[in-house]
Amino acid sequence: MKILLTNDDGIHAAGLWAAARSLSAVGEVAVVAPDREQSGVGASMTLHSPLFVHQVPAEQYLLQYAPGEDTPPRSADAVRAPSVDGASDLPNPISAWAVQGTPADSCILALEQLVSPKPDLVVSGINRGSNMGWDVIVSGTVGAALQGFVRGYPTIAISVGSVQSPRYDLASEVVAALARGLANAPEVSPPYFLNVNVPNEPLDKIAGVKITRLGGRAYGESVRTEESFGHRRYWISRNRAILNGGDGTDITAHKDNHITITPMGLAFSTTDERIRLVEGLVDASEILTPSTPAASAATV
Repeated sequence: MKILLTNDDGIHAAGLWAAARSLSAVGEVAVVAPDREQSGVGASMTLHSPLFVHQVPAEQYLLQYAPGEDTPPRSADAVRAPSVDGASDLPNPISAWAVQGTPADSCILALEQLVSPKPDLVVSGINRGSNMGWDVIVSGTVGAALQGFVRGYPTIAISVGSVQSPRYDLASEVVAALARGLANAPEVSPPYFLNVNVPNEPLDKIAGVKITRLGGRAYGESVRTEESFGHRRYWISRNRAILNGGDGTDITAHKDNHITITPMGLAFSTTDERIRLVEGLVDASEILTPSTPAASAATV
């Protein structure tokens, strides 16, 4: 099995390398990730400037960016040589590239150019902080995974429910177990797209695993202003907990210390009921009838 691993926390993130090590027990791993922090950029792509990519030493990164040692983003070349040979015991090889672009860019470049032969599975994470509810639309973790899903690859986006002192050990085991399960699962169309959130708790405090649907808004935005040399600047932060869950949602189950697995898809379409409502709205609005200014002007 070959696995593409990406993320939005950047090539230096401990969660990425925790996932890489655990997934190497399942198959060969190709890591293709942004060269810096890219949280909150959703599925954005770089379309108006070139992208630069370079290969990085995976075994050195495994040693330097071990779980629990998240390091502030810096040059992807700034890696110490390992003092001990602690990464040569990998069950399967790991290769790695850093991309000067978004998480979506990283996944696209990997699947279209960098990774050959093509992977059997796309994994995005392990993210530092949860990705639940409607907030998945701004998640770079989910945005990267989406690029695998729309290209027909089974895909997992996985996150740990804390930004401060995240625990990656359980999430590493979860993603490896799901990868094994998908390796033996029959193909389905569309492919599996799983959004997984693991509570930031030790195993003995985990209530179980729940299959969930997306909740509502998990976090809201606040805006801070500051004056700088006669100009006003605005800072947007996602720091207002809303946690609009409900029975069967990822938000509620996660609050109860369940590992949540949410099947995802591209359900931007709508229901028949909503279509009928909008049909009534359009009829009442009398669009392009003589009573509207645009239509009246056209008949003059």
